[in-house]
Amino acid sequence: MRIQIINELKQTDLVNFDKDGASSGWVLCFQKCRYVGDKDGSAALGYRFIWRTPKGHLQPARGQARIPSIKLAKQFMDQAIADGWGTEEF
Repeated sequence: MRIQIINELKQTDLVNFDKDGASSGWVLCFQKCRYVGDKDGSAALGYRFIWRTPKGHLQPARGQARIPSIKLAKQFMDQAIADGWGTEEF
């Protein structure tokens, strides 16, 4: 499966960004993506949380990203809606 990133918010993009939370260099991201099947080319849209390494690379961890708090997850979602791309339901 290939994943195409359509929109991305980094933790540093959030209005209420907590600088202490990103001191390790790892940055939590919230993305709107297109998931494309390798065999049949079928596509589906969806959202995901994923970490970027200190060098800026995506760090997929078997489809899981640790979310430090519900408050932070809500901040990502609120910002995506404010930016105009977080309202779709797929």
